[in-house]
Amino acid sequence: MLNQIRRWIEAHPRWTVTLLVGAMLGPFLAKPFNIDDPLFIWLAQQVQKHPGDPFGFSVNWYGVVSPMWKVTENPPVAGYYLALAGNIFGWNEIGLHLAGLLAAVMVILGTYRLARKFCGHPLLASCAVLFTPIFLVSANTVMCDVLMLAFWIWALVFWVEGLEQNCFAKTIFAGLLVALAMLTKYFGVALLPLLAVHGALEKRKLGKWIVGLLIPLAALGVYQWFTLALYGHPLFSAAAGYATSVQSELGFSKLSGGLIALAFIGGGMATVPLAAPSLWRLRTVAGVVVATALVGCVICSNGLFLEKYPALGTTTARAEVFAQFVFWAAGGVLVLLLAVEDVLKNIRDSRPWLLALWVAGTFFFAAFANWTINGRSILPLLPAAGILLARRWESGGLKQPKVLQFGLAASALLALFVTQADFQLAIAVRRSAEAVFAKYNSTQATIWFEGHWGFQYYMEKQGAKAVDFKHGRQLPGDILVIPQHNTDVSPPAPEIILRQDQLSVPVPPGLTTWHRDVGAGFYSSVVGPLPFGFGNAPPEIVYLFELKAAVPK
Repeated sequence: MLNQIRRWIEAHPRWTVTLLVGAMLGPFLAKPFNIDDPLFIWLAQQVQKHPGDPFGFSVNWYGVVSPMWKVTENPPVAGYYLALAGNIFGWNEIGLHLAGLLAAVMVILGTYRLARKFCGHPLLASCAVLFTPIFLVSANTVMCDVLMLAFWIWALVFWVEGLEQNCFAKTIFAGLLVALAMLTKYFGVALLPLLAVHGALEKRKLGKWIVGLLIPLAALGVYQWFTLALYGHPLFSAAAGYATSVQSELGFSKLSGGLIALAFIGGGMATVPLAAPSLWRLRTVAGVVVATALVGCVICSNGLFLEKYPALGTTTARAEVFAQFVFWAAGGVLVLLLAVEDVLKNIRDSRPWLLALWVAGTFFFAAFANWTINGRSILPLLPAAGILLARRWESGGLKQPKVLQFGLAASALLALFVTQADFQLAIAVRRSAEAVFAKYNSTQATIWFEGHWGFQYYMEKQGAKAVDFKHGRQLPGDILVIPQHNTDVSPPAPEIILRQDQLSVPVPPGLTTWHRDVGAGFYSSVVGPLPFGFGNAPPEIVYLFELKAAVPK
């Protein structure tokens, strides 16, 4: 039986990875919308009504009603994709997550096809990407990241094939895919220098292939002009300015930011650290861990760092969180080491340079250029790291297949647990919103709320109103709802509170992607230095205030 399965896999590798994606993501299709999902849903609904004006509406996302073009830091292609998916599959959780599953399939199939050009084990490279926490969690949202990566990987596929085959049409199609990647998420712009350098190394002279890079440049120029004409601001340059200004406010040192980014890479690409004993000698791995621990001790002794991350400053959680931080940061170092070693072994080959620049560019963007470090900013390097893992295994690994298989299996299991934890967190957020209306469904009072993300989506779906701190005004008898673990919240003054209560929705213990007490900040390192954290996160708590006087403006 096992031999028959093995032969079928060998004969149908593309079907194998497609089925694996469905098996890994299928159980989570009903995940409630959370974090930034609502922004993309509202954008898609606007596109459905006014396809020529994607940002022509207002939202309350930061406690003040503002134009969408001011709030979002992403271009609109994901909105068009979700609008199409909503029309086909429906606007519910399962329907929109099906669109995300399709994008995830395209990423893994693209990784497989590109890996065939770079290594002899493309199925290994594809599974090394699929069996990772960052990929599964990102693919289980309706945000733009996995869709951008799908365009990214297939742009590279056609670019590499076009240069190898001297096929002008493929380089042109690659340029079109680069443009789509850029207009899905601005990080897609990083493809331009990456492909330009690869083209120069591969061809050693300019040729018709350069025309493919002019297409995304033209698309970016048109987008800048279009948004300037429609909204009075060129949105690409505005997003770049936002990232710079917010990053400076956070106040992290470059060393701190680099180590946090490495922890996100190591934890997100867990296949590398968990399979490390099959790729390097133990003394190499141990040396990386010790060096990382020493740097981590220096960083974690900094008062500002501990102030921002209280989980590293408390006696009960410090050792646990610090151990996770060091382990995953060491894993991130090993991912970079894969790229460095591959270049040094094949310094005249353009392929390892492409992979190394791909990994290094994503790392430097996530660590030093993006407004925050998060799993979504690490996501683009996963296919390159997966291919590098396969190349290392073939050329310099220790040839311990059982150790490699164990590492892949352990990473897959970890990825499923992390995705399940994120799934349960989203359920707890939705239940907290539903519990509010279960308590007050018989009253005539207006229900207001602070906080955003998925909580906002489900509160508004039931008829509550988001507080506008500048222009809103609540009346005596109104109910004000404030979630504890959220953003842009401000409790009312004690003198206007008639009655106070709270609701609590437990979160399953053991693992979470998002809580300051555990050091887990998958969606932003502002919350924690880990992409996910082992430990017991507190329940989702919602405070309820019945007002006895109008809240002053």
